[in-house]
Amino acid sequence: MAEALKMKDESIRGGGGDGGSGSGAMEKLGEHPRRLRQFLHEVRVEMDKVSWPSRQDVISTTTVVIVTVTLFGFFFLGTDSLAQKIVGWMIDFGSKH
Repeated sequence: MAEALKMKDESIRGGGGDGGSGSGAMEKLGEHPRRLRQFLHEVRVEMDKVSWPSRQDVISTTTVVIVTVTLFGFFFLGTDSLAQKIVGWMIDFGSKH
């Protein structure tokens, strides 16, 4: 944490003050593996805190979703077919008169 604050403070003040010799860029490049390891460690710690559902919970909720989507699909198929027939009848009725 102190190192991150030091880096932030240096970036606010304008870097290391060496006049752009390129060593600052090399230092930043060298930090990437360390930062990646730190990030992956933090991800692992957070993933250990996750409460995962049981296999049975996943199966039951997936089944509910599939059944619900199927029912809504048939409902909208019927509604769309009925609306199509009504519009067709109205067009036919209007063209005859």
